[in-house]
Amino acid sequence: MALTQQNIRQLRGLAHKLKPVIILGKAGFSESVVNELDMALTHHELIKIKLGEADKTNRNKLIDQITQKTKADVVQTIGHVLVIYRPSDNKVIELQ
Repeated sequence: MALTQQNIRQLRGLAHKLKPVIILGKAGFSESVVNELDMALTHHELIKIKLGEADKTNRNKLIDQITQKTKADVVQTIGHVLVIYRPSDNKVIELQ
């Protein structure tokens, strides 16, 4: 699903108050992390992830892996924090 600028603005506003659901550290990105992300996205639709990767290039590769594996859209990245959105069957967020 392609998000419009209006959708992104709305989701960024909703994400502002959220705390990171998952924190990726030195252990990296594994299948169990994918499962946790999938469960969190199914339940919440919009989540924050804290990335422990210091190198920006590696962090961008990690973001690409996350979005490919979870089929989610990037809403925003600020430093080490990533916000992603994936609609679920139980509509939690009604996009305008």
